[in-house]
Amino acid sequence: MPTDVGKSVAIVGGGAIGLLSALELARQGLQVTLLERGDTGRESSWAGGGIVSPLYPWRYSKAVTALAHWSQDFYPQLGQRLLGETGIDPEVFETGLYWLDLDDEAEALAWAEREGRPLTSVPMAQVHSAVPPLGEGFGRAIHMAGVANVRNPRLTRALREALVRMPNVSVQEHCEVRGFVRREGRVQGVETARGDVLADRVVLAAGAWSGDLLAGLGLSLPVEPVKGQMILFKCAEDFLPAMVLAKGRYAIPRRDGHILVGSTLEHAGFDKTPTAEALESLKASAFELLPALRDAELVGHWAGLRPGSPEGIPFIGPVPGLEGLWLNCGHYRNGLVLAPASCRLLADLMLGREPIIDPAPYAPPGRAV
Repeated sequence: MPTDVGKSVAIVGGGAIGLLSALELARQGLQVTLLERGDTGRESSWAGGGIVSPLYPWRYSKAVTALAHWSQDFYPQLGQRLLGETGIDPEVFETGLYWLDLDDEAEALAWAEREGRPLTSVPMAQVHSAVPPLGEGFGRAIHMAGVANVRNPRLTRALREALVRMPNVSVQEHCEVRGFVRREGRVQGVETARGDVLADRVVLAAGAWSGDLLAGLGLSLPVEPVKGQMILFKCAEDFLPAMVLAKGRYAIPRRDGHILVGSTLEHAGFDKTPTAEALESLKASAFELLPALRDAELVGHWAGLRPGSPEGIPFIGPVPGLEGLWLNCGHYRNGLVLAPASCRLLADLMLGREPIIDPAPYAPPGRAV
């Protein structure tokens, strides 16, 4: 059982993790204040592709796949509930995913057999039949049916709308958190540009910026920004029936014909500037995967900052030695994938409920100094 069981919570960060954490806690009757230095949902949550699966799930630890499996099963009902409550459709779009010419295909299939996941080897002729615009030159494929993507900007809009309709929630945008209020040996709120915001508990869900904020308390959190760049094409609605991935790059169809292609992995600090080099690299990958994109309209190119962490395992739980302070951050490339399970686990721990999965792998003690 948690020792700090107060009814008010301040959540630092308005991305998918912060928004969904707020919703989970507010639905349990807590008084929630969500603080975001810009507009909600406009950082990593907005910039990503929204595949509801790790790109290579067999390459991750059980800690990541446990969160991913729970979230994958939960996403369809989350999308339907948000649509019903807000009128905004997060567009959880089940397309399946093809991986092409994997070096570790045998490991992937062995993982799927162990985990009971629907991943199978398929002949290339079958892939070309299922995905007509796929380029030539690929020799092998595996396929996982049922994999969905979520339209992440609409997901965060729906989450925000659900929150602002709740009487026990305050969403404060353009309100930068600069530090923490410490009184009587515990964290009792945050310092912002508008003054102190007091709360019984504080949840840090500030993505790539979480480590910098904790440094102000003399703590070292191994979360750092990892830049990713994406491009967007506009095609016919039925152009791409399934997601495809090869050589570390993927193409994701939206229901309205937009095709996302990504992404880069760059260690460039907090610089989010899109670059000409990345644009050319992403276009080359796009045209190799789907040659017809050469004739499609390129409608977007942007960059975001993922919250990189060791092995991509997020930090979820109370901070040792700082009563009142909790973490839900460090999801690296899988924030949208892991968000439902991460936020449910956080709520379970904060409310003293039986956790949905073993919380030990995500606990800050021993992982944050």
